[in-house]
Amino acid sequence: MPADGESPWFLYLLECEGNTIYTGITTDVERRFAQHLAGTGAKYTRSRKPVRILAWQRFENRSEASKAEAAAKRLTSAQKRQFCVQLAMEMALAPGIAPA
Repeated sequence: MPADGESPWFLYLLECEGNTIYTGITTDVERRFAQHLAGTGAKYTRSRKPVRILAWQRFENRSEASKAEAAAKRLTSAQKRQFCVQLAMEMALAPGIAPA
């Protein structure tokens, strides 16, 4: 946990219907995914239902997560998918963290 007591934040990417990708930030990826599935998440995921969580990345605070989100949203769909592959590989190599 960060030294100042702030909860960690996560950048997450969802695959949605129509082979699209939604990018967002949250403090709890599973809870947020459930909100998207229930139709109480973002407007985008109400019209394009989420299919699965592609990847997530942990940040120490909201500011860092927001900056990463802005950068990820500038990527093309192909670049986002490659980014997800990279994150999955990093997670598989990290001790004590199971990939999604």
